[in-house]
Amino acid sequence: MDSRQRVLIIEDEPNIASFARMYLEAAGFEVDWADRGDTGLEKATTEPPPDLVVLDLMLPGLDGLEVTRRLRGAGAVPVIVLTARDDPVDRVVGLELGADDYMTKPFNPRELVARVRAVLRRTDAAAAAAPVLEVLEDDRLRVEVGAREVFVGDEQVALTPKEFDLLVALLESRGLVLTREQLLERVWGFSFLGDSRTIDVHVRQLRRKLGDACPIQTVWGTGYKVPVRR
Repeated sequence: MDSRQRVLIIEDEPNIASFARMYLEAAGFEVDWADRGDTGLEKATTEPPPDLVVLDLMLPGLDGLEVTRRLRGAGAVPVIVLTARDDPVDRVVGLELGADDYMTKPFNPRELVARVRAVLRRTDAAAAAAPVLEVLEDDRLRVEVGAREVFVGDEQVALTPKEFDLLVALLESRGLVLTREQLLERVWGFSFLGDSRTIDVHVRQLRRKLGDACPIQTVWGTGYKVPVRR
């Protein structure tokens, strides 16, 4: 059996795809490629799925944002988004849909390899560290950590992997204020190369999805906390 981790590149520019593929294969990954969003989505959701997807935003068939949305509905495969524009809107939308990281073009292929490794390390570590039976509760909110499931009352709420990890980090530190930098370190790891606005995006999504059951409070100028209920 080939134990190498599998990366799927969904990119419509052959030169960029072949360049990225060459460096990823040299780093020991098994690499597949699709040049359309629809065919890439099919490859990403066919058994066995890839361990990670590198996804361009501007694609024929389906654009990268729609592919990300559908991937998040189908499972938890990590996604690194590529964008040709250094536009904060692209980054925010990609993160809101559940992308694990983003890079702007043109990019350094060595940095791409480093980011792929970092995302896979975080994913593997989260899966290995998750307690099997731990349950975290706050009023109507219940988080089953081992099963990675979240409920508001009796209704299950679908969260992206990073939204889930962020919620757990704050619940486990109930009563303490965590800075954006501390949350980046705990949830994304030392090697995350993004910025602290990533935290704000994910908190906003948690509030939208959990509604008034979301226990996260903003501590202006510092970060976030979940208060201790008395």
